[in-house]
Amino acid sequence: MSSRPTPFDELDRKIITALMANARTSFAEIGTAIGLSATAVKRRVDRLRETGVITGFTATVKPSALGWRTEAYVEVYCEGAAPPRRLAEVVSDYPEITAAMTVTGGADALLHVRARDVEHFEEVLERIRQEPFIRKTISVMVLSHLLPESPEAGASHPAPEESPGGAAGVR
Repeated sequence: MSSRPTPFDELDRKIITALMANARTSFAEIGTAIGLSATAVKRRVDRLRETGVITGFTATVKPSALGWRTEAYVEVYCEGAAPPRRLAEVVSDYPEITAAMTVTGGADALLHVRARDVEHFEEVLERIRQEPFIRKTISVMVLSHLLPESPEAGASHPAPEESPGGAAGVR
């Protein structure tokens, strides 16, 4: 795949919009809405997937249905220069971290954390703080989603199983 952006036209944009609204919309339904045959829509979707414009299809699930009842964003401040690759290795060990990114500003990274409850969140936060290069964290608990249809309001995987010791996801 090249580093240049893949050009796409207004019909591609309409197809992408329809799939983002409902990934289960059939090619025939999309085609009827935008004036193409189902076959033409499929060809365009295949091209958009091949070029990396469409990266996948997913279901959005109500987090509380999966056991995630507490949500927070955690700013992470590192000792020295922690490379993004090292941060990625660490955060991938935590099933409770549903998104992580390096950021500008004072913090080195921002983590989106989901937990069963406040006690579980506190346990996760303590495990994060024990990482040798973590200097400090600042947490912000989510009270409600003002845009409930946003991707951040959904969940991509179930809560970790409760282990015999009572702590989920402890390694």
